[in-house]
Amino acid sequence: MLISYLPILILLLVVMGFAISNIVISALIGRHKPTEEKLSPYECGVEPTGTARERFSVKFYLIAMMFVIFDIEVVFLYPWAVVYKSLMLFGLIEMAIFILILLVCYAYIWKRGGFEWE
Repeated sequence: MLISYLPILILLLVVMGFAISNIVISALIGRHKPTEEKLSPYECGVEPTGTARERFSVKFYLIAMMFVIFDIEVVFLYPWAVVYKSLMLFGLIEMAIFILILLVCYAYIWKRGGFEWE
C-alpha cells in the first residue's frame, strides 16, 4: 500500500535536493558586490518618500477582501463551463442559483457603501 507512494517521495526528494543545491551553489559561486544602488529599495524608479510604517485605511483592506472573495467565486464558473453539456438543465439551474447568491451579496455590499472610496 505505502509502496505506491514511493515515486512521489523520490520526486519530492529530488526537487528538494535540486532547490537546496541551487541555493548553495548560487551563494558559493555568485558575485557579492553590494553597491548603494543595489541596496536601495525599488519603487518604480521613484525615490521612496515617507516611512514604510504608513497606516492604511481599513476601507482599503475591506475592498481588497471583497475583490478576493468575488474573484475566487468567479473561478468556480470555469469547471462548470467545462462540464456544462454533461450537467444539462440541472447544472444550469444550479449555476443560476449560485450567480443569484453572488448578485445578492454584491447588491448588499453596494447598498451598504462597501465600494465607495472616501
